[in-house]
Amino acid sequence: MDTLRIAQDMNRRQFLHTLGVGLGSAAVGMLGQREAAAAGLRRTDFRPTAKRVIYMFQSGAPSQLELFDYKPGLKDLHMTELPDSVRMGQRLTGMTANQASFPVVRSVFNFAQHGESGAWISELLPHTASVADDLCIVRTVHTDAINHDPAITFIQTGSQLTGRPSMGAWVAYGLGSANQDLPSFMVLVSRGTGRAAGQPLYDRLWGSGMLPSRYQGVKLRSAEDPVLYLGNPAGCTTNIRREMLDQISALNQEHHAISGDPETQTRIDQYEMAFRMQASVPDLTDISDEPEHILEMYGPDVRRPGTYARNCLLARRMAERDVRFVQLYHMGWDQHDNLPDHMSKQCRDTDQASAALVADLKQRGLLDDTLIIWGGEFGRTVYSQGTVTETSYGRDHHPRCFSVWLAGGGIKTGQTYGTTDDFCYNIAENPVHVNDLNATILHCLGIDHERLTVPYQGLEVRLTGVEQHHAIPGLLA
Repeated sequence: MDTLRIAQDMNRRQFLHTLGVGLGSAAVGMLGQREAAAAGLRRTDFRPTAKRVIYMFQSGAPSQLELFDYKPGLKDLHMTELPDSVRMGQRLTGMTANQASFPVVRSVFNFAQHGESGAWISELLPHTASVADDLCIVRTVHTDAINHDPAITFIQTGSQLTGRPSMGAWVAYGLGSANQDLPSFMVLVSRGTGRAAGQPLYDRLWGSGMLPSRYQGVKLRSAEDPVLYLGNPAGCTTNIRREMLDQISALNQEHHAISGDPETQTRIDQYEMAFRMQASVPDLTDISDEPEHILEMYGPDVRRPGTYARNCLLARRMAERDVRFVQLYHMGWDQHDNLPDHMSKQCRDTDQASAALVADLKQRGLLDDTLIIWGGEFGRTVYSQGTVTETSYGRDHHPRCFSVWLAGGGIKTGQTYGTTDDFCYNIAENPVHVNDLNATILHCLGIDHERLTVPYQGLEVRLTGVEQHHAIPGLLA
């Protein structure tokens, strides 16, 4: 092949690598060595308690005041003004910053204690309440971002700036694949009935950033073809496809020998993965072998492709097949107005299937080594956005404290961790920064978050950012 022509097609970093000189070559070489270490099961930093992760991300930010952070005292404070001593000049979004008043609003939903742990859970989540003792409810997660896109980007990548690897990509890079016939990072997206015009989700949220693209998430669609372009075109047999891939691989290997471009090797690997997925994906997505009692466990929506319930069932099937990181996104939690109506619908969409996933994994012996996370990008304000009536109100974005829950995989369950103030506005005890939460997730997988890094633009980039963060001992079994 024409070396000069290939070099002209390369970017500056790849060209320096080909010449074997310069800082660009050193950085690429270092990344290549780390890739090699991550190609199989990486040597973990300490004993993992989880082999895989299922992250049920509730996009739009569920209100903690309506679900997990019970504040009975708000009944007496209802429609009083939020004290300045509580707000402490904290920034507000443009949607409520100019309100003349900030009326405190109690939740219209009842709470009760559940399980031996006595966890306070809203009547909106009766199925989640049934698995209360399998959960660790964290009330004191906080974030740096106040608007949706930077907040989702932050909790998923450790940075509000776009272009960083997602958590699933980091895990795939750090631990490699446990199933050679399926991607190590898979993504499922659903939309709820709580708010039709939910926040958009971008493919970069499951992207690989500066990591090789082989580590990005593979999104399954709810359509007839779960993964586009996976099947053979008409008239192309499996044997013909195999011959084509062998020839293409030989050409790519020749190109890689000259250019040293890591994306060429990624292309080779992805072609081979796609070939194997022609058999593995139909087997994964065909739920006809599921017993009737299991389908009933997840609820009626499980029979409809693309629903949250179906995606939770598919997540369990992925866990059985040792997919390393499964990311569920469910849209529709952005309740700025008419919250009681919208949240009731959203919880009906998600409650039964979320609890079923926990119970189903547990009965199969998979919960012990599967880490489950449920939560959104931030919380909701105790004061109402817009008009308050007897039956309706809204809540604005609130980054200062919000609730998530975790289960399985080395988490200390049967507890509620952290305390917020009487207004659920500030953290009173045991704060958990978003990147502390992410460090804890990596810890369960046996990874020291400070050591899982890649060199990029003069930084040792990592999921948990450049500031000091740590796994939370109180969350770990």
